[in-house]
Amino acid sequence: MDRVLVELRRHAAAGAPGNALPSVRELVTELGVSPVTVSRALAELARQGVVVTRPGAGTFIAERPRLQPRASFDWQVVTLGAAPVVSDLELLVGEAAPRSLVLNNGYMDASLQPAAELARAARRVLGGPGAWGRAPLDGLLELRSWFATQAAPDVRASDVLLVQGGQAAIGTALRAVAQPGDSVLVESPTYLGAIAALRAAGLRPVPVPVDERGLRVDFLDAAFASTGARVLYLQPCFSNPTGTLLGPERQVEVLRLARQHNAFIIEDDYCRELSHRENDSRSLLSQDSNGQVIYIRSLTKSIAPSMRVAAMVARGPVLTRLRSARIVDDFFVPRPLQEIALEFVTSSGYARHLRRLRTQLGERMRLLVRLVRERLPRARIPLVPEGGFSLWLELPPELDELGLVRSAAEAGVVISAGRTWFPAEPNGPHLRLSVAAAGLAELEEGISRIARLGVL
Repeated sequence: MDRVLVELRRHAAAGAPGNALPSVRELVTELGVSPVTVSRALAELARQGVVVTRPGAGTFIAERPRLQPRASFDWQVVTLGAAPVVSDLELLVGEAAPRSLVLNNGYMDASLQPAAELARAARRVLGGPGAWGRAPLDGLLELRSWFATQAAPDVRASDVLLVQGGQAAIGTALRAVAQPGDSVLVESPTYLGAIAALRAAGLRPVPVPVDERGLRVDFLDAAFASTGARVLYLQPCFSNPTGTLLGPERQVEVLRLARQHNAFIIEDDYCRELSHRENDSRSLLSQDSNGQVIYIRSLTKSIAPSMRVAAMVARGPVLTRLRSARIVDDFFVPRPLQEIALEFVTSSGYARHLRRLRTQLGERMRLLVRLVRERLPRARIPLVPEGGFSLWLELPPELDELGLVRSAAEAGVVISAGRTWFPAEPNGPHLRLSVAAAGLAELEEGISRIARLGVL
């Protein structure tokens, strides 16, 4: 249909507003396509305002909009002052160009979302009484109880607050336990949404290196001591972007150092449900008896992008700080969303969905690893993740990663430059690829297009 649209636009551009286009029958003969194709193309141009269809009379060239003098907003330049650093977060979560192969997104594509089950849950919820009423400020008790059972054996519903997604939870936690200008320790590289949240709150992210086994605890003590930081943000379970899993010994050491320095740990457990095989790793929260850990767990990655429901778990006075910080944002999570989430996660369909999701992510990751090794031989895979959706690549030191990302975009493939995931200077060029929004065929085609660029 693209060719037909081009020809019809040519007809419209050549005529004057109000002139009739050729009839459908004449266009069928001229373009050699079916009447259905012509009708669909005319409907699309009518939607775009290029033509106007008048039943019984025909299709006519629409009036061209007159250019209006552009309003002046120059006063805003003075009032706003210097521009903030542009966040790469919008590039990560924004919509890609049409027909792009998306290899950077952390949201599951439609084939991995339980759309039918969610629709059934929504019908049951929205047909009930009070579905659109206000929700408790802390969240529905039943859903908080469910999150409590998922978090750790000794967590109670009263320890849980519900928020609108993991990103909101990160921002709330940071504002609750740190003041503008404070240092916050983070993995390097780390989730760029956390970097953006830190900078938006006026906080200073301080990098702590990672290796294939996660956060380097041999640097952590010195980082606490030299900066005076009282907050550590990390993702112990399949960290994004590296896919590392923090082992038991390092977990114990992280908790010990946090206690020693009277520091909070913001544990972003976004990926607990996304292990590709059996995963018996424990959360830091489950080993914390001292109230050091503020635990975050979201349903967005494991269910659907618009299932923006997450839990924050904390114990002690910090819970009051968290509650105060999150109420300021938006009062409460919409009740229908909470009810739908509760309906789904307490059904047998949720377990079936997770089994299928893990299997599919594992298959995609294995294929991506094989394709990178076969077709991008200059890219090194330091770790094959056993969960999640991110694959971290080390690139040759002389390679321009930003140039590669631009060239890939021109070839219709969206990838993420590694430097955006570092809170400070990167230790070399990297790429972060994702299997969340690309099926097997899309992954193969995407890597083939990158390989044809000839730099890897």
